[in-house]
Amino acid sequence: MTVLPIGGIQMIDGGEADDKIVAILEADAAWGGVSELADLPTKLVDRLVHYFGTYKALPGADHEVEIRSRYDRAHAFSVIESSIEDYNDAFTDGTDASGEEMGGS
Repeated sequence: MTVLPIGGIQMIDGGEADDKIVAILEADAAWGGVSELADLPTKLVDRLVHYFGTYKALPGADHEVEIRSRYDRAHAFSVIESSIEDYNDAFTDGTDASGEEMGGS
């Protein structure tokens, strides 16, 4: 399955970054032509924002989630790249499966 990131929702959950990347299926019949979050109907994006802002809420529980912004495809790719770097820093020794250094920087 190939998906195409089109944007994201900047969130803070429990005091930590918890961005949600919004993507569409590459060959989706309904949304395949969409390339930016702003191309989606506003009501649909509003529903996504509401869902991610409330899906962990339990009655009587104190759980703080902050929705800060919505962002475009270019920023989504930046967030994805940063997330991959963070993962590699935390869970790998800096080399790929063949022993080659990752990152190329």
